[in-house]
Amino acid sequence: MKTILPFMVGAVIGLIGSAQARPLDAIRSTGVLGLCAHPNSLPFANKAGDPPGFQVELGRALARELGVSLELDWIITRYQMRSAGCDILLDVIADREAQGETNLRVSKPYYRTGVILAVPQASKLTSFKSLDGQTKVGVLVGSFAAMIISQRRVPISTFGFEVDSLEAVANHEIDAAAVTPAAASYFNLTHPDKALRILDRDESEANLNWNVAVGMFRPDDNLREAIDAAVERLRADGTIDRIYKRYGVVLQTPK
Repeated sequence: MKTILPFMVGAVIGLIGSAQARPLDAIRSTGVLGLCAHPNSLPFANKAGDPPGFQVELGRALARELGVSLELDWIITRYQMRSAGCDILLDVIADREAQGETNLRVSKPYYRTGVILAVPQASKLTSFKSLDGQTKVGVLVGSFAAMIISQRRVPISTFGFEVDSLEAVANHEIDAAAVTPAAASYFNLTHPDKALRILDRDESEANLNWNVAVGMFRPDDNLREAIDAAVERLRADGTIDRIYKRYGVVLQTPK
């Protein structure tokens, strides 16, 4: 199972203009809340369903809060959003500038994440600042991490999937992988014999840290308020923390 960055993280720019927006009344009238998700992206989502992925579990919880059922729109490429009938995306960067061209409105954030380094247990690396010209880092092709790390003249190796860079670290082919905490945590959960050391996020790296929220396709005020209220309730009663913990992910409070 390949683990990828959720494609909604700033990757839908300019492609949501034709997506159909539905107000809260229409969602309740039809009885379904539509979620767009990648079918093969554990721990994020998994069409096979066992496990379903934390986005699917959170989507179901949000739908219950709205009094409707969840309907999944499985999309592999961002271009498929044009024809998908989904209402929300999950794990969206909660930043107006990042979403400025997407037409997505974001909810109140429900956790903080970013890019971290996963290293072998015996590695002497302690942070992004400890990387040098002798360390080779696995990065997602075309990512912010690739740009930032390569600007520091640190050798990089590009991968199409986060799990492949984590496997490369475990096999001592590279020195570190710059990945999301979710991908690294799920790798350790599912590969206990190859568990890597996950370094703390470095908040001094502004472009490698962000809050996460629900992304809504041009919602009306009622839908935005209902999603905000649902997120608050699910955070307060521990539902969101429990969902992510089942995938080995310990959430950090948004800032």
